[in-house]
Amino acid sequence: MDLEEAFQVVGEFGPYQKRAVAVLVLTQVYMACQSMLIVLVGSTPEYRIDQQDGVPSSQQELIQRVTFTEDIDSIVTEWFLIKHQAYKVSLAGSLFFAGLLIGNVVFGPLSDRIGRRPVYLTGLFFEVIFGYLTAVAPSYEVFAVSRLLVGLMNGGIGLVCFVLTQEYVGKSYWAMTGTLTSMSFAIGIALFGALGYFIRPWRNLATVANSSGVLFFLMSVSLPESPRWLYSQGQTERAEEVLRYMALRNGRAANNLMLQRVGSAKGGSRNNRAGVLQLVIHPVLRLRTMVLMYVWYACSLVYYGLTLGASETSGSRYLNVAMYGLVELPAYPLCMYFINKDWAGRRKSMASFLCLAGSACLCTMFIPENSGTVLSVTSFALVGKLMVSAAFNIAYVYTSELYPTVVRNAGLGVCSMSCRVGGILAPFVPSMRAVHTSMPFTVFCLSGLSAGCLGLLLPETLNGPSAETLEELSSHSRVLENKLEEASA
Repeated sequence: MDLEEAFQVVGEFGPYQKRAVAVLVLTQVYMACQSMLIVLVGSTPEYRIDQQDGVPSSQQELIQRVTFTEDIDSIVTEWFLIKHQAYKVSLAGSLFFAGLLIGNVVFGPLSDRIGRRPVYLTGLFFEVIFGYLTAVAPSYEVFAVSRLLVGLMNGGIGLVCFVLTQEYVGKSYWAMTGTLTSMSFAIGIALFGALGYFIRPWRNLATVANSSGVLFFLMSVSLPESPRWLYSQGQTERAEEVLRYMALRNGRAANNLMLQRVGSAKGGSRNNRAGVLQLVIHPVLRLRTMVLMYVWYACSLVYYGLTLGASETSGSRYLNVAMYGLVELPAYPLCMYFINKDWAGRRKSMASFLCLAGSACLCTMFIPENSGTVLSVTSFALVGKLMVSAAFNIAYVYTSELYPTVVRNAGLGVCSMSCRVGGILAPFVPSMRAVHTSMPFTVFCLSGLSAGCLGLLLPETLNGPSAETLEELSSHSRVLENKLEEASA
């Protein structure tokens, strides 16, 4: 039997898989806390500078004259990161995202080569270690390096964690597990805002936020290797062992479970050298990768750009952090409803949400900036963020289904890399207001609409067969081409 038939015997989403997926999904809460850490530990309070004796000419003189008028304990107050030192707060945040970028590129292909489980456990272990280094950093320089290293691990295991939630279950549950992963990340952002409200000293906040990683690491040690990855590598016996273990824990009899034996051509990366290079060489993968990279880039640019715009609103910084997470939650039930409908599917749903996000940004151009009505710039910006959050979630699920198992992590890694580029560029878009006040929303509008239109070039994956190897992908593509030729004849 093939893998999908084996999952029907084992149970596509049995009690054991539910527990395994729950551990991986809850790990996203920890990862969200690490991603949002700089927002609170890098808070800049109100301050005044005594200028009776003139403007301070050195950093040491500035430290002696500055008085923080707001009771906040952060890296800003500890290391006096104000005035010409203020850029260091943003630099620490940029180093984290630079680490994410590197982690996406390195860990994706690595887990395709040596396995999901060892890469995930190693990355999570070191993220916890570097997270504690952040909390005890004796200087800004150590703090900045620790954020780079945490970002490196966070970006890598985020991909592997997502892929594992899909590869532990039957294909019909991929959309649900992918959506749960995104939801838990949004909930993690909201919980971090609440945690910051009750724990104000930044070192204590960093320690407590990082400590949950220890628990999730201990819970993850017992997780098995992905049976899909084992099968794609030709390790059929080990894949059968994992599937029988899952069946046993699910209360199902699978002693006679036998997977279809794969030849050396199907045996994974030893002979076909599956990896990032295949995304360029393989004609089907090349087109998909180009389109998906732009879609991910646009999602990131619009998502983070709108988030930065919303952050300009006044109010409690802790409430704002929580709201940035909570506003995403309605997007996920929408995803789960639409992407499983035959008349919508993955392709049309993703394209529609991207176009709606672009349209919401377009509407802001016709609303006065100081409008106090319900139809305000902020309202449309939040609608845009809701729509792009839905598109972002679908992009994760859709991308994992478009790539065969042997290159799935590599494909997700390349797409996530373009996503990080969009996130890095997003802070610069608001500065385009100097050209025209509507210019930032024009960029978001065009990005959303163009990505939505390009997304229609991709094939639908709903209720379709999932390819495990490059040979299966080619055969599926040939079948589709033959059907198209018959339809046109």
